[in-house]
Amino acid sequence: QTLTEADLALAEGELSQQFAQMPPEQRRAAALSAAIEIKVMAAQAVTTGLDKDPDFQRRMAFLQQRALHGEMVEKDVIGKVTDAEIRARYDQEIANTPPTNEVHARHILVKTKEEADTIIKQLDGGADFQKLANEHTSDPSGKTSGGDLGWFGPGQMVPEFDKAVFALAVGKYTEQPVQSQFGWHVIQVEDKRAKQPPAFDQVKDQARQAVIRDKYIALVKSLRAEAKVEIPDEKLKKTVDALENTK
Repeated sequence: QTLTEADLALAEGELSQQFAQMPPEQRRAAALSAAIEIKVMAAQAVTTGLDKDPDFQRRMAFLQQRALHGEMVEKDVIGKVTDAEIRARYDQEIANTPPTNEVHARHILVKTKEEADTIIKQLDGGADFQKLANEHTSDPSGKTSGGDLGWFGPGQMVPEFDKAVFALAVGKYTEQPVQSQFGWHVIQVEDKRAKQPPAFDQVKDQARQAVIRDKYIALVKSLRAEAKVEIPDEKLKKTVDALENTK
């Protein structure tokens, strides 16, 4: 059998992960060696009739269908996505999203309400919040950062904490301790801001993937309807239908 340059290029592409760390010339030689092994073993398999085995033929039929599926996705889904569609998806789902209110806060976490009350009294007397956090908080990440939590938006903290922190004005701290599943918190808001939606270039790939997903689902639904797919097992059919409805 003849092994052509096209065969070698195909082998390099298909086996690229195995040879990824090799220099180009060595990678080419390794791909050629692997291609020769595959050719001679396949020829022997045909000689002994392995290609006629029903299980093998079923696997090959499935692999062929899978490869054709991939070609269809490339040609009729990915290949038909336009820049205008990507931009429209961004404008629809991201650009028009209202800004998210975020806060930059600090907290001091203690085990008892009495400890929290004492800390609030110290703050009322002019004590420095960051210093008290370093001295008293039981939150390991806050012991060297003055209880700094950085910036976060609604829903990122437990509900009790979330409600209290977003009710505070900039520079203010909670006048009453806030209880959560972790203990008692004294919270201070450093700053607030409205976080704008990300720019198009930042999320272009995500928008593109969303367009691809929708095109793929639409194509599959259309083809399934034309094919009139029937599943005799009623229980399995319900499970498949439920799965399809989530797409």
